[in-house]
Amino acid sequence: MANTSLSDLTPIAFLQTFILELMHASEQLGQEQSEQLIEYIARTAGCFFEEVYRSDSYNGAEKLDIENYIQLILGLKNNIGGNFVLTSSNPDRIVVSNSRCPFGEKVVNFPELCRMTSSVFGGIAARNFGYAKVEIAKSIARHDGCCEVHIHLNQEQSLNAQGLEYRDDRNNNKSRQDFDSLHTRIEESMLKIWRKQSKKPINKSQPPVIIANSAKMKKVLEAIEMIAPTSATILIQGETGVGKELVARALHAMSDRHNKPFVPINCGAIPESLLESILFGHEKGAFTGAIDVHQGFFERAEGGTLFLDEVNSLSPAAQTRLLRVIQEGEMERVGGKQTIHVDLRIISATNVNLLQTVKQGLFRNDLYYRINVVKLEIPPLVERPEDLLALVHLILQRMSKKHNKTIETVSRGVMQQIRAYSWPGNVRELENTLERSLLFSTGSEITELKLDIDESSSNALTLDWKQQKEKAVESVEKTFLKTALEQHQGDIKKVAELMEISTRAVYSKLTKYQVNAHDYRK
Repeated sequence: MANTSLSDLTPIAFLQTFILELMHASEQLGQEQSEQLIEYIARTAGCFFEEVYRSDSYNGAEKLDIENYIQLILGLKNNIGGNFVLTSSNPDRIVVSNSRCPFGEKVVNFPELCRMTSSVFGGIAARNFGYAKVEIAKSIARHDGCCEVHIHLNQEQSLNAQGLEYRDDRNNNKSRQDFDSLHTRIEESMLKIWRKQSKKPINKSQPPVIIANSAKMKKVLEAIEMIAPTSATILIQGETGVGKELVARALHAMSDRHNKPFVPINCGAIPESLLESILFGHEKGAFTGAIDVHQGFFERAEGGTLFLDEVNSLSPAAQTRLLRVIQEGEMERVGGKQTIHVDLRIISATNVNLLQTVKQGLFRNDLYYRINVVKLEIPPLVERPEDLLALVHLILQRMSKKHNKTIETVSRGVMQQIRAYSWPGNVRELENTLERSLLFSTGSEITELKLDIDESSSNALTLDWKQQKEKAVESVEKTFLKTALEQHQGDIKKVAELMEISTRAVYSKLTKYQVNAHDYRK
């Protein structure tokens, strides 16, 4: 717009600028207010345009048929600068595509505007056909190069489709209300436990909050409600920093064990020599330094939930003990002969493909199926862009309080950077980046994003160099690992000595590079 004179402005250009600036302003109010604004505009505008269409070119029947519905939504979008065409249609589904967004190319900075299209299309369809689910299969806002919108009209046949559901808003929006109620119940259950624990002076952690505006995270919450009351073991799988422990805490809070302990432990952070003792406890004199009886985490979690993060890091001996606990509900301390019965629920988590680890012979096959009765996949942040804005506001609110700052917003340019970055470290990296950026900010908003990369990283070439360097290191490491395995015929202990790392670190690298040590043993 900077190179456009006032006399060159068109109604469409004005509309684009106005809407984009309105969205930026609503961002500062928070996710909930932004969504309410989009829904309100879409709902009222959709009703208005439908009435205009009826009075202008329709025969006045009570409801639109499919042909007139298609004519309405295509005409509506194309008259304000879109380039929508019909791709296919039948009584159950209508597909339209678009090569030019009515909001302009800057829509990539505000992907939530796709919700406005979804709500207009879905609201009109629901009023005329009773039900609609709108799936944005492709989007210019997500850098797909075009838009492809699927309007599903058959509820049964659209069960597996992604998207937002719409029903005749002259009755109610039960689906939205039901989810809001579920979200509230989970939050309140987690908050009760946090309040109880936070009475201890040493506990200064923040109350747990799950952000779930994206369709994938909403499915996670729905799964929590279904499986939390059961006794099934659960495997949570997801990349580093996606919030696996937060989901485990929600499962515990919504279960019948919520009044008992929730005991989290990171298996990957425990030295291999101490792993069994820390998990299962030890008897006095079990080994040098064991001067007293020690209760392990399994006994401490009695009646409650034990959360085993990085479960793939367990040693073969610990895996065997864990299998017995799950199968028989009993265990023995290290160096002990007395059988101890335990009643607890085990929730495991991993950031690797555990089935692939099983195939490599690094994880027991029978244990895998015991801990994986139910699997919960937590999506990476790059797959849940709808959650970004709410996460940014939540993190800034907490960090401002922590560091005695008054910053609760970011500039438009910073928000664009946040949306464009892939966040390989997920929510944890986002939190770290925003905290660092907040510390170096002096005004009322963050105007510079302090990403944890080279200072000259605004140049894409620098980012590429860093990635290439990491790939080169990984390539050398993988080659050396294979050579060492071949030289020592798959002997992990000798490979660890050669690489000057622990055997557990070797197992971790085998998993990372998908190398099977058994292939090198003769």
